[in-house]
Order: sequence, then C-alpha cells, then structure tokens
Amino acid sequence: MTSANPSPLWRPDEERIAQAQITRFQAWAAEHHGAPADGGYAALHRWSVDELDTFWKAVTEWFDVRFSTPYARVLGDRSMPGAAWFPGATLNYAEHALRAADTRADEPALLHVDETHEPRPVTWSELRRQVGSLAAELRSLGVRPGDRVSGYLPNIPQAVVALLATAAVGGVWTSCAPDFGARSVLDRFQQVEPVVLFTVDGYRYGGKEHDRRETVAELRRELPTLRAVVHIPVLGTEAPDGALEWSALTSSDVAPEFEQVPFDHPLWVLYSSGTTGLPKAIVQSQGGILVEHLKQLGLHCDLGPEDRFFWYTSTGWMMWNFLVSGLLTGTTIVLYDGSPGFPDTAAQWRIAERTGATLYGTSAAYVMACRKAGVHPSRDFDLARVRCVATTGSPLPPDGFSWLHDEVRADLWIASVSGGTDVCSCFAGAVPTLPVYIGELQAPGLGTDLQSWDPSGKPLVDEVGELVVTNPMPSMPIRFWNDPDGSRYHGSYFDTYPGVWRHGDWITVTSRGSVVIHGRSDSTLNRQGVRMGSADIYEAVERLPEIKESLVIGVEQPDGGYWMPLFVHLAPGATLDDALLGRIKQTIREQLSPRHVPDEIIEVPGIPHTLTGKRIEVPVKRLLQGTALEKAVNPGSIDNLDLLGFYEDLARKRA
Repeated sequence: MTSANPSPLWRPDEERIAQAQITRFQAWAAEHHGAPADGGYAALHRWSVDELDTFWKAVTEWFDVRFSTPYARVLGDRSMPGAAWFPGATLNYAEHALRAADTRADEPALLHVDETHEPRPVTWSELRRQVGSLAAELRSLGVRPGDRVSGYLPNIPQAVVALLATAAVGGVWTSCAPDFGARSVLDRFQQVEPVVLFTVDGYRYGGKEHDRRETVAELRRELPTLRAVVHIPVLGTEAPDGALEWSALTSSDVAPEFEQVPFDHPLWVLYSSGTTGLPKAIVQSQGGILVEHLKQLGLHCDLGPEDRFFWYTSTGWMMWNFLVSGLLTGTTIVLYDGSPGFPDTAAQWRIAERTGATLYGTSAAYVMACRKAGVHPSRDFDLARVRCVATTGSPLPPDGFSWLHDEVRADLWIASVSGGTDVCSCFAGAVPTLPVYIGELQAPGLGTDLQSWDPSGKPLVDEVGELVVTNPMPSMPIRFWNDPDGSRYHGSYFDTYPGVWRHGDWITVTSRGSVVIHGRSDSTLNRQGVRMGSADIYEAVERLPEIKESLVIGVEQPDGGYWMPLFVHLAPGATLDDALLGRIKQTIREQLSPRHVPDEIIEVPGIPHTLTGKRIEVPVKRLLQGTALEKAVNPGSIDNLDLLGFYEDLARKRA
C-alpha cells in the first residue's frame, strides 16, 4: 500500500504548519496537560487516544467551553455502548454557536446563496436576534426541554435559526429535505413525534419551482402530535389554514435565553437506514456534538473567525448539521439552496468564488463529474481564497486527487474525509500539518482510535479490514429513538466485536498512518452521502402489481462512481416495457427520494435468498464487484444457487 505512493501530492509549508491551530494546541497541551511536544501529529494522536480523558479536558479548555455546572470527571463510564461523558456538567450548544455575536455583531454569520448565485448575508447580531425571538415563541407554544421540533426545509437561513432556537430551549431538532417524499419523511418524523413542524410551500431546484403544499398537508394529517405548524413562503404562497407565519415568530428583538441542559441531553435526531426496517433514529447529545465539532472544525479543518465554510449539502444529510457547527468556531458558513449542477456543472466552483470560501466541501461524485465534463476551475474562477477542498460521501478516487491538484491549484490542501451520520463527524481525514498522498485520507482523527480489523479482531496494517473504533467518541449516539432496550443500537455497531464500534466500511490503515476507504462492507445504499436502506426501495417498488420481488445493490466503482442497479422479478404476464420502467422510477422519486432512482432496472429470473428467506444483498454486491462465486457466498446458505449464476454472468459482461 505505501509503496504505491512514494512521494506526497502535497505537503504543507513550514509557515502553514506553524500557523495551524492544531500546532498551537499541541504546544499548549504539552505545557498544560503533558501532551508530547515533539513527534508531530502522530505523537499527538497517540497521546489523544492513550490519555482520552486528559485529551478531551484539554479540548474543552482550549475552546473555552462554558459549563454552567462543572463536571465531576471527563468520562464516568468508558464502555461502549453507554459511555458517560462529563457527568454533572450542564451547558447549551446554541449559546456556543452564537458567541461570535458578542465581538463581530455586524459581520456575516451566514451567506445564503440560491440558484442566482448571489450571496445574501445574515449578520451575527441578526442571527442572534431571530434565534432569541423564535426561542421565546417556541416556549410560548409550550415547547419544553426534550420536546421534538421538526423541519421540512431546504438549506436556507430559516433552517439554521430553527435549529438554534430549538437547541436554545432544550428541544430536540430533526429535519428532512423537501425533495423527500411524504412516506420517507413520515418514516422518520413519526418515530420521534414532533410537536412543531417548520415547513416551506416548495423549493427551487434546477431552474424549476417544486410545489410541496400537498406533501405538507399529508405530513400535518399524519403527525397527530403537532401543536403548531410554521409556514415559510419560499414560493410566496399564503400560509395554509391554522399555520403560523415565520415572519411573525421572528420579528421581536429579545436576547436568546439558553436552557442549561445536561451534557448528554439530546440535541438532534439524524436518520441512517440499515437494510431492514424503519430508518435508525440516531440521537446525539448537546455536549457530545459541541466538543466533537469544536475538535473537528477547529483543529482538523483549521477553521476560525476569518474563514468562510461552504459545503454542498441538504438538510437531510449530516453534513448540513456539521456545516451549521461551523458557527462554533466563529466562522461564516455558506448555505447553498439549489442544484449542484445548475446552470452548468461548474456551479459549485462559482459559489466558492462568489462567497470567498476558504474551505469548500463537496462530494467525490461531483469532483469526478467536473473532471468528466472538462470543467477548469482555476481557469474560469478566482479561487485564490480556497485553502482546502474537502470531499466526502464516497471515497475520492486517485484521479480525483490528481484533477483537483492540476485544475484548482498545485498548492491545494485536498482533504478526503470519512465518517458517518452515526457519529455526525469524521473518523479520518483532514490534518492541516500532514502531507496528502493520492487516494489516501491523511490520518485518523484526534481522540479516535481507528483501526482495521480482521474477522477475529486482529489489527491489520497495509491490509484491508473492517473499520473499527476501539474507544468511545463524545458524538457517538446516546441512543436510538424507539429502542427501549438498546438492542437495535447494539446490533448496529457492536454485534461483530463486543464493546468495539464496527462501522461497516472496508479500510486499510497504511504503515505511514494514512487511511484508505474501500466502500461499504454492508449493503446500505449510499448516494451522494445520503444513506437509505434497501428495505425502503423494496417497500415502494413492490407495491406495483407487476413486480413480484426486487433486489437493489449499491456498487462502488474503481473510477469513483457508484452504480445502483435495481433487479426486478416480474409477476406472471408482466413486461418490463418503457411504461413500467417509468412507473418504477416515478414511484421511487416521489415516495422516497430522487437521489435513489436506480441507474439501471434489470429483469432477472428470480431473487436469491438465504435458507431463512432473507434476500442476499452483500454476496450479490461482491459478485458484481468481481468476486468469485465460491468466495462471495456460502453455497450451503442459499435457497437457489443457480440464480446467482445470472449475477455472476452480468459482472463478467460488465467487466
């Protein structure tokens, strides 16, 4: 693995290393907490996982985390799941997110950009005022600590205000993007029973207006716990009967009142789908997210008050929550609401230019699309302020690294990062003081004992294994919603290696300390970073009378692409003609998400199962990736081995 990249693509110069916040943190932690002064990042990382309690205490001091009640100790219980962080402490996430309003009142906290690509600022003082007004209104509506508040919203300033106001009162935020169909949203929101719903009348995408009023009406009917619905007129329509107007709730000039909540008090619920059942409703804590994101954004991403942070995302993806946390470091965050490729493929580069982004984050798929389309970012745009281009959602292929280096700037920090909705952070990725090697993530994150393990739990170096984390992270879920005995949470991460987090990615940890991600080791569908379970697809598609059964697979491609075929076993007499193809695609687009419309729909003679009747997804995925049949599956566990021959032949033809 290491011999493939004898020299780095990029190396930070001495000035950049000296100025990086992580360098200053290491020197300070050496003086105050016994961290190693020498040995660079590798020594700091080793200390951060060996001395976990001391490291996280140092993070809270370095970033001046305001505990309104002091903690008894850093880590009360370090077992996984169930680690108890900073017991006894109270604080508020939103209070920290708005701190910069004290010193930079008239500077922009948010830059909002739509498909006109003209940035519109919201100052720190205006953001704080709106949060104060809305928090007071939420309290008057009876929202109390622990109550759930939901948003069916695009990536607009109102979504940030609603999240922060919810956190200010101790409520629990949860959101979906408005391109999600009603069924997808209800599968998520019905689990958490929200008392308030923030909605838009529609959104603009790809130069078109998309009216969502009927979907909103269905959400209101199907969410009986709602006490209030708040209307945000993106398309300029009147509020529906019984809904409150956003403008009325955010017009007061009152200072926000921040409910001081326990460190492990729920902050938000994110959703990540497994392969069966409803999406997992992942609960993360105010304190856990606060300290993890300060570490990740302040030390790893090197963000501060002079920066502008743009990540292309939607409110249905954890990267939106991560982007909002840029406020914790006093950074101006850029909210883009629109298509990533409108009016042309270069759209995101234009936004980076017009907003003066210093850290610009996107998907690996977008980078590869730009390469394919012949986009020339540095020729066509002034990107002098962009210090770092970060990618996630899927592994950035080697060609993507080379293209960014050649077409943006030779002196460009390329940060391929990998983490998950499950921790709302990165396991490995950006380190401003380390070199970048083609196809590799720079290093595991501080405080994260990331390893690659074989099936018996033996650590591997320079070999592919399962991504595991052997110590607790503050942003790991405190629980799943509607999982009273914790069995679903335990089964999601701790079944394979008891007491150790197994994430479901194949990785290589190299002997130089870098990390290579090889894609999912399970069958979750990951499109542009948005994960959805195959069960969601089956439920929608198999309502069509022509479909007897189906199988959907997401296959990471060697060139960085992601091929998602849907295999259909038709009912007797049905034909896979253009009309049926259109109905299948329309069903998925409307009921689930446009992102998860399959790349191909292929008729098959039958769907293979285990002897207990479960569809076999992972073995079929391995076959499609070129694994030999005898290595991809245990033949004794399959109900009809002959059916696998079809998928083996298909893989051979595609190769």
